[in-house]
Amino acid sequence: MPIQILMPALSPTMTEGSLGRWLKKEGDQIKSGDILAEIETDKATMEFEAVDEGTLGKILVPDGTQGVKVNQPIALLLAEGENASALAGAVPAAQAPAPPPSAPAAASAPAPKPAAVPAPAPAPSPAPVAVAAAAPRPMPAPPPPGSRVFASPLARRIAKDSGIDLARITGSGPHGRIIRVDVDKALAGGAARAPAASAAPVTQPLVGPPYREIPLNNIRKIIARRLTEAKQTIPHFYLTIDCEIDKLLAARAALNAQLKDAKLSVNDFVIKACAVALRKFPAANVSFTETAIRQYTEVDISIAVAAPSGLITPIIKSADKKSLAEISNEMKALAGRAREGKLKPEEFQGGGFSISNLGMYGIRQFEAIINPPQACILAVGAGEQRAVVKDGKLAIATVMSCSLACDHRVVDGATGAEFLQVLKPLIEDPLLMLA
Repeated sequence: MPIQILMPALSPTMTEGSLGRWLKKEGDQIKSGDILAEIETDKATMEFEAVDEGTLGKILVPDGTQGVKVNQPIALLLAEGENASALAGAVPAAQAPAPPPSAPAAASAPAPKPAAVPAPAPAPSPAPVAVAAAAPRPMPAPPPPGSRVFASPLARRIAKDSGIDLARITGSGPHGRIIRVDVDKALAGGAARAPAASAAPVTQPLVGPPYREIPLNNIRKIIARRLTEAKQTIPHFYLTIDCEIDKLLAARAALNAQLKDAKLSVNDFVIKACAVALRKFPAANVSFTETAIRQYTEVDISIAVAAPSGLITPIIKSADKKSLAEISNEMKALAGRAREGKLKPEEFQGGGFSISNLGMYGIRQFEAIINPPQACILAVGAGEQRAVVKDGKLAIATVMSCSLACDHRVVDGATGAEFLQVLKPLIEDPLLMLA
C-alpha cells in the first residue's frame, strides 16, 4: 500500500499552507532527509524533508496550490517492491485536491480542437484512471497582453521583488502556471523588467477612489488573525518611561571605534538591557495559561523585524549571557534571513519577551500589540534632544521613550512598573549591565 505524504505542520500556528514547488518529480527515488518541496507556511517559505524512503509515485497537489490543509495528502510514495499499479484507488476522491484556485476552471480538460479543422468524432473510450501517469503537457505560449497570468505565490513574490513582468514569462508548471524555476530562468536570462504601474491593475469602482488589490499571503493572513485575537482576548495596559541615553550613545561610539567585527546599534543596547532586567526581575518573563502562570527560566527575546511578506520575530536566545557584540552580529544575521524568508522554525518560535523598535523611523512614542503567548512587549521610540530639568535648572538631554504593553492577567500594574524601574538605569548607564 503506497505511503501517503501529508502536508506538514511546520509551525505551531500553521493550519494550512501553500505548496510553492516540488523539488522531486514522479519516479524519483526518495531517501530519508531528501528535500521534497518548498512549503509556504504562516511564517516563511521552508523546505520539507522526506521521512520515509521509496519512489515518488504520484504528486497529488501541484506547484503553486494554496490553502492546503495540514495533514492533507499531497503525494504518494511507493515502498520497495511496489509499482504504479498500487496507486489505483489509493486516494479517495474526497481527498483529491482541487487545482490551484487561480487556475482556469476548464484547465484540467483537454483543449477543444479549432472549429476550422473539423474531424470525425472518435469512438468513446473509457475515462482514464485518476492515478494514471499523465502525458507531458506542451509548453504554453506566453499570454496575450491584458490576459490573466497564472503563477504560484512564491513566483509572484520573487518577480515582484525583482521587477520582472510575469506576462513575459512562459510557465512550465501545471496548466502553464508560472513557478519559481521559471522566474529564476527569466532572471538569469535578463528578462524585461515590469513597469512600476503594471504590478496590479487599477480598478475604478462606481463609488469611491480607484484602487489596486494586493492578494494576501499566508503570513499576512496569520498576522491579521493572531493580532486581532491578541487585542480582543488579552487585556492590554501600557506604561511609558523616558530614558536619557547620552551615556549609552557615548559608550556605543567608544565601543564601535574599538570593535572590528561588529558595529553596535542602540537596539543592541536595548536588547541587552532588557535581557539583564528580565534576569534580575523574572516576574515579567512570563506568559498566561488556563491553569498557571508560566515563568521562563531562560531569557529569550523576540525582536520584531519587518520582512517583505509581513512581520516576523526572530529570537535572541539566552540574551542575558551574550555580549553586545554577539547580540549585534546574531541580530544582523537573523534579520537578514527573516527578510529572505529563510529562518528555521527554532529561530522564530518561542521567546518570552518582545521588543519592537521604530526609533529609526523617527517615531517618538507608540504602543505595541502583545505577541501571544508572551505577556510583555517593549515599544522603543527615537532618541531625540529634549529639554529636561536637572538640579532645578533647564538642560538638554537625548531622551528615548519606551512603552511597555502588559498582559494584565499575569503582569499587574505594579509588576510592570517595577520592571521598568530595573530597566531604566541599565539603559541610562550601560556600565550597570556588567555588574
